[in-house]
Amino acid sequence: MRLEDVRAFVLDIDGTLVHRAGAEVRVQPGAFDVLSKIRASGRRLVLFTNGSHAGPEVFAAGLRAAGLPVADDELLTPLCSIQTYLRTRRHDGSVLLFGTEAAREYLVRAGVRILAGEDESGIAAVFVAHPAVADFDELERAARAVLRGARLLTGSYAPAYAGANGPIFSRGAMLTAAIAKATGARPVVVGKPSRAALQTASDHLGVPPEELAVIGDDIGMDIALGRLGGARTILVRTGISSDVALDDVSERHRPDAVVGSIAELLNWL
Repeated sequence: MRLEDVRAFVLDIDGTLVHRAGAEVRVQPGAFDVLSKIRASGRRLVLFTNGSHAGPEVFAAGLRAAGLPVADDELLTPLCSIQTYLRTRRHDGSVLLFGTEAAREYLVRAGVRILAGEDESGIAAVFVAHPAVADFDELERAARAVLRGARLLTGSYAPAYAGANGPIFSRGAMLTAAIAKATGARPVVVGKPSRAALQTASDHLGVPPEELAVIGDDIGMDIALGRLGGARTILVRTGISSDVALDDVSERHRPDAVVGSIAELLNWL
């Protein structure tokens, strides 16, 4: 596949550019060169991770510390795309957040109305980011709000993502599933894959979705994100979908191309 006509790139992080082993971040061979070659061509890129325990600038700083130069404004997370979701749907009420204090502070700075008191009547949405703890009183509070009409939003509903030593389970998905079970509500994903995430990336890059290339290791997350808007999609076989047989995947869900590692993209750029 030739990528000269692609105007901008959306890249996954874990399982694609890096692997995590506990607190250690291991940059994958070729990741540095791929980002450098995209920038040298004059095209823009953004990294989108479904991690939501902190603001995007924290993820960018962590990648820089590991040796992968990424600017703060080259990083997007569900804490960014929930703003797009709330804005486009004109949700004027407050948001009941399940997340870290860092996530709360980031969203408040961004202008999102996070529920701070006990009044539940104005809750427009329950948003599960990356919860640090599971509190049953808060879960029941969220369930009551959802039953009254609040939307149940989650950064990701994928059960796990790729780590260096195997799958890393998603606490957010676990907690979201508990609220969904109690209420019968269908969770709305605002991270990958969602139209809110794709619109956030497209708006950030200033490029329509059909002129993007989405690159990642997860068919159900990264490839599905690109498929939502007609973007070029490339599966990297170093993560969660490494063993998936494409013959078992329906044609409309298959990636446009597959590479064994991010390094193989160098000859395509």
